[in-house]
Amino acid sequence: MFLPTTRLEMDALGWDELDVILVTGDSYIDTPFNGVAVIGKVLWKAGCRVGIIAQPDCQSGADITRLGEPRLFWGVSGGSVDSMVANYTPSNKKRRSDDYTPGGVNNRRPDRAVIAYANLIRRFYKRTRPIVLGGIEASLRRVAHYDYWSDRVRGSILFDAKADVLVYGMGEKAVLELADCLKRGEEYTAVRGLCYIAKSPVAGYIELPSFESVTQDKRQFIHMFHTFYQNNDPLNARGLLQAHGDRWLVQNPPALHLAQAELDAIYALEYERAQHPYYEQMGSVRLLDTVRFSVSTHRGCYGECNFCAIAVHEGRTINWRSLASIRQEVEHLASQPDFKGYILDAGGPTANMYGFECAHKLKHGSCKKKRCVYPDLCPLMKVDHQPALSLLRQLRQVKKVKKVFVASGIRYDLLLADQRFGEAYLQEVVEHHVSGQMKIAPEHTEEHVLRHMGKPGKRDLLRFKAMFEELNRKTGRQQYLTYYLIAAHPGCTEQDMAALQRFTSQKLKINPEQVQIFTPTPSTYSSLMYYTEMDPFTYEPVFVEKRLGRKQRQKEIVVGGD
Repeated sequence: MFLPTTRLEMDALGWDELDVILVTGDSYIDTPFNGVAVIGKVLWKAGCRVGIIAQPDCQSGADITRLGEPRLFWGVSGGSVDSMVANYTPSNKKRRSDDYTPGGVNNRRPDRAVIAYANLIRRFYKRTRPIVLGGIEASLRRVAHYDYWSDRVRGSILFDAKADVLVYGMGEKAVLELADCLKRGEEYTAVRGLCYIAKSPVAGYIELPSFESVTQDKRQFIHMFHTFYQNNDPLNARGLLQAHGDRWLVQNPPALHLAQAELDAIYALEYERAQHPYYEQMGSVRLLDTVRFSVSTHRGCYGECNFCAIAVHEGRTINWRSLASIRQEVEHLASQPDFKGYILDAGGPTANMYGFECAHKLKHGSCKKKRCVYPDLCPLMKVDHQPALSLLRQLRQVKKVKKVFVASGIRYDLLLADQRFGEAYLQEVVEHHVSGQMKIAPEHTEEHVLRHMGKPGKRDLLRFKAMFEELNRKTGRQQYLTYYLIAAHPGCTEQDMAALQRFTSQKLKINPEQVQIFTPTPSTYSSLMYYTEMDPFTYEPVFVEKRLGRKQRQKEIVVGGD
């Protein structure tokens, strides 16, 4: 079922009021790939009456008031994509299209949507139930952070939005506990996975440098970010504090990881896998073209690329669904009348991280002094592609399924490290799960730029390319690699892009098309480098290209073949 978004739907369900109203910057797409839909269904399954208001008009109260006032709380999200990333290109030009908006025109999502929606609620409901922020936009802005679009350090979004609570990360457990506390009229400040504002510090929590100090001292900002980043694993993280004037941001330790059965249960909920009819009449959403017949196999990523926010939002530990759960979902998709036989993706943030993890990490939490795969693969990480191999073979056996694509990126250094099943996995993908092109993301080729990115070197890239081409030759297929590359990352100069162009031309035999200009999104190490112009691990100066025209020039050197 769809969750109600109009009074008529509430009446049809016999609901005179709602417990929770979720407000989102996306259209209401009832799919497990949409965070608000997932949170809404999880709360509904737990007995809450939940409604959704998608992309409300911020100039009037027509949308925000149509469901009334919730009994427990308002949940506010900017959507599946950060609103500033959704609205602006890396060159700070307004984007014309939006895959999450009916009709595809970017005209419904306000800048800093989380703040805009929280203010909208306060405008029409002066003293209302708690406003709870969530989603990636809020999660990555929960402490003081560098904001590229205003080119300054901003405080926690809780203060800017004048909200009551922030749920960070993958919030199912935290939001259920919060709702339960509010139902019983109990204090919620001990719930894991929450941030809130307090008048005094909490005993035993780590105090970060204050908002005022990090705005004035870039070294203090680096110190703050290290502590923040190292306290994101629920097994070993401590609570954090950060003074903002005379008040305190309090971040409780992260919510515990979902057990596999809990994760399976979330994906077994009844999703319509369609846009709500109320919004469908305004136009279709492009997102559905890719996610309607796709399956998420796992969450999290221990790749920890410095420019990527997944480690901070989803976590550094892989949580994977059972094979039975994934197969059941594919069988359900295959039973739909408009299914054409193709699962467009079976994967996660990185496709070949499914089904294995570091035993030490699962028991003690992520290491604070080293990473799993960079600069080298940790010997404790026993890479094993057998579970992913078995999964793909099982999915191919589902009736009515002609092909299951692996469209999520593959981490080729992990594949090369698996001496037992790595090549067999790649052969399986080459033979059965690629359609013409396979995506990989080397991002660059120059060693010092790769070091700032936290990415493997070009030797692994060339080894993987040779293996891929040999398997295609043996199987009689003509398939190609598509390379994703980044221009203007901290440490990258025009000379580095020229070297990248020569390498791609001479060694990869391509003229790259998939080149994007680096966007400094909040709460990543690369954004930290961009703002401070320092290597955060050595404090040495790093060249950072901040001129928009020169950033574009870096991209054109590769795309134009200069």
